[in-house]
Amino acid sequence: MKVLGIDIGGTGIKGAIVDTKRGKLVTDRVRIPTPDPATPQAVIDTVIKLVKEFDYKGPIGCGFPAAVRHEIVKTASNIDKSWLGMNAAAQIRKATKCPTHLINDVDAAGIAEMKFGAGKKQKRSDTTLVVAAGTGIGTALFIGKNLVPNTELGFVQVKGMPGEHYAANSVRESEELSMKDWATRFNEYLVRLESLFWPDLFIMGGGISKKFEEYEKYFTLDTKIVPAKSRNHAGIIGAALSAKDLID
Repeated sequence: MKVLGIDIGGTGIKGAIVDTKRGKLVTDRVRIPTPDPATPQAVIDTVIKLVKEFDYKGPIGCGFPAAVRHEIVKTASNIDKSWLGMNAAAQIRKATKCPTHLINDVDAAGIAEMKFGAGKKQKRSDTTLVVAAGTGIGTALFIGKNLVPNTELGFVQVKGMPGEHYAANSVRESEELSMKDWATRFNEYLVRLESLFWPDLFIMGGGISKKFEEYEKYFTLDTKIVPAKSRNHAGIIGAALSAKDLID
């Protein structure tokens, strides 16, 4: 089945049509800058542009940078506050005339990695923690292949502040940190997560995962850590997979 996967991020809104049986993009990825401010209408207008770009009519899976419960937006740390309490899926569905499912963006990426990527061989008793560093820090927790949704562990405290304020990739860029200095900070954050969950595997996601080989040597974890195999396509693939219940 071919499904349009959309990944709404803090700096870019990306989309592609995905073969959900193979976990592969069957079109080029299209990226449009996230509007500023990222109000509901501005973001939905951008989603409409993506749908038109692919001349698409069918189910949409949409990864969203917030906790999402029954398609209602529950947090707004990296998006406009006007999203809070909104049924974003219903609004996108109304605007695009396409059946739409909404899911936390890193939960979506984690679904892709657990089915087709770095977590594919994890066992039923294994705990896996997907961590994505971008504008903020997002996480996805799996027990076996079962997702524990909306963990939002970017708010775990490090050095007296939320981890994402200390070690997100956006912090590396804004403070002009060297890769070593940033990785040292991110390692502190991961060590904190390790002490809370003792996972069997960390999977590193987000755009910074493309540079994993440059900074993995600075990690001092007891837990194995690997980069996401789908890299920055994972959110799109997982969003498409999450929409499977919309398919007849």
